Amino acid sequence: MNQHIYQRRPVNSDGIPGIIFLLLIANGIVFAAQQFPLFAELLGRYFALWPLKSTLAEFYAWQLVTYGFLHGNTMHLVFNMFMLWMFGRELELMMGPRRFLTYYMTCVIGAGIVQLIVTGLQGSPYPVVGASGGVFGLLLAFGMAFPNRMIMLMFPPIPMKAKYMVVLFGCLELYFGLSGRAPGIANFAHLGGMLFGFLLIQRWKKAGRR
Repeated sequence: MNQHIYQRRPVNSDGIPGIIFLLLIANGIVFAAQQFPLFAELLGRYFALWPLKSTLAEFYAWQLVTYGFLHGNTMHLVFNMFMLWMFGRELELMMGPRRFLTYYMTCVIGAGIVQLIVTGLQGSPYPVVGASGGVFGLLLAFGMAFPNRMIMLMFPPIPMKAKYMVVLFGCLELYFGLSGRAPGIANFAHLGGMLFGFLLIQRWKKAGRR
C-alpha cells in the first residue's frame, strides 16, 4: 500500500487510538442494551440488517450502518472487538482518525450491500448483525500495509505473514460461503468488507497520483 494514503508520522501502537476507542464503547453500549428484552426487540427489528424482501421485518437504509454495532452473543462481540483493536490501532495512527473512520464505515456498508444481494438471491428472510464486515476490511488493509508482518493465528496457533493470512481468510470465507458449511455466518458479507476496502484503497492510490 502506498505511503501517500497515510499521514506521515511515527506509529506508536501503544494504547487505544480515539476512533477505535469510540467504536469499542459504542459497540459495548449497544450490546448492553441488547441484554434487555424490550431494547433487544426494538434494536433487532429496526437496526439489524434485514433483507430487502423479508416477511419478518422491514429493511431501512440506516440498517446498512447500524447492523455493524449489533452482535448476536458475547463471543461474537469479543472476537470482533479484539480484531478491531488488533488490526485497527496501527492503521488508525497511520491513516489518521478521519480517513480511518471513512475506511472502516465503507467496509461495514459495503459488506451490508453485498449481504443484501446474497440474501436477495438466496431468498433468506433473516437479518444480519455484527462488525465483521468492517473488521475483515481492516484485515485486508493491514495485510496490504504490513505484508511481511508475522501474525500468530488463534486457530490454529501458528505464525503466518499477514499477506498470506489475508489470502487464507479470503479463501476460507469464499469456500464456506459457496459450500454452506458455516450456517449462521455471513461469509459473503465478510468478503464484501474486504472488497469495498480494496476498492477504496485503490481509489485513494489513484487520487494520490494526480
